[in-house]
Amino acid sequence: MTASDNVIRQSRIASLNWPLMKNNISETDLHTVIEFLKSQPRSLTQSTQVGKFEQEWSEWLGAKHSVFVNSGSSANLITLAALKEKFGSGEVIAPTLTWVSDIAAILHCGMTPVFVDINPRTLGMDTRDVIRKINSRTKAVFLTHILGYNALDNDLLKAVQDRQIILLEDVCESYGATFGGKKVGTFGLMSNFSFYYAHHMSTIEGGMISTNDEELYQMLRMYRSHGMARETTADSIKNRYIREFPDLNPEFIFAFPAYNLRSTEINAVIGRTQLKRLDENNAVRRRNLRLFLDNLDPEKYRTDFATDGSCNYALTLVLKNADDGLCGAVMKKLQESGVEYRRGTSGGGNQLRQPYIRRLMPDLDLADFPHVDHVHFYGFYIGNYPELPQEDILKLCSILNKLDGSKA
Repeated sequence: MTASDNVIRQSRIASLNWPLMKNNISETDLHTVIEFLKSQPRSLTQSTQVGKFEQEWSEWLGAKHSVFVNSGSSANLITLAALKEKFGSGEVIAPTLTWVSDIAAILHCGMTPVFVDINPRTLGMDTRDVIRKINSRTKAVFLTHILGYNALDNDLLKAVQDRQIILLEDVCESYGATFGGKKVGTFGLMSNFSFYYAHHMSTIEGGMISTNDEELYQMLRMYRSHGMARETTADSIKNRYIREFPDLNPEFIFAFPAYNLRSTEINAVIGRTQLKRLDENNAVRRRNLRLFLDNLDPEKYRTDFATDGSCNYALTLVLKNADDGLCGAVMKKLQESGVEYRRGTSGGGNQLRQPYIRRLMPDLDLADFPHVDHVHFYGFYIGNYPELPQEDILKLCSILNKLDGSKA
């Protein structure tokens, strides 16, 4: 063996080959799609399979209604559109650590985001900060469950109930997580989910809105498909529009200036097969997270996350203290070890530092949001998937625990 061969061999041994997600579309999924296509379906756009997926998702979640769309971001958008249509405009209390589409949906629907800092143990919104910022203009609290952690608590639920404030849940990163033994996504008036490739399950691209409110369900169906009245499943709504607008073709009555956010039968077929193994896969993810946190050095890294009821598709790695040297050493070692990561955790960190917020809300004081800023600069997430070897988790913990910021 030459010296060059030995270097390559040692490099391969050192690499953990750890992507953010692996094999989230299985051979079974692909085979099911092929068999579906061989059956010569009459429609490949939204049809029977979409309806079955919606029903099965509702049963899994414990909700009355669900609407399948082409992404979690689209779910955010029409959730806010339906909220405004039914309840009017106003302020929406929003997280600073989330995906951009939550805040974009608020802005696109002409409502005003009011930002709060995070709870470092859940990465969700700080309940005390939320309660402080509720006022007469508050229309809703849009809560994001970050990276698999439950962000609800009894104080928040009591506050929104007592003040008659609408609660919306973004569960795109956390479906399967629970609070008080009940799945998150069943506490809010509407809840959003994402089936992007890197999440707990995937339809390649896709999203879902779930609700127990019949009127909102019918509105969401129309908002998904150009605002067409024919998309509602309620004959009373269809007939009302036909009576009120006799000069229009009943097939083309546009109740709202809406969008085309439909998904396809192929995506729904994949979702139906993936849903069957979701609970089993999530159980593995829970064990992986616990193993990771239990073996990290608590003097260097945050290990006290509120894991009760959590369901994490990513492992959260947050430095305990603001240590630039250790942070640089962590990034260097992750790269050398072949471990893919995202700095800032969910959505790239503090949304208030993004250009669109700085431009729209230049008077925001970042000093008012210290906890999210710590995660922005000293937080990471790495992949957590069912095929992840537990020995690799232990190896990575050992590598991270040996790092010394002062020597970086």
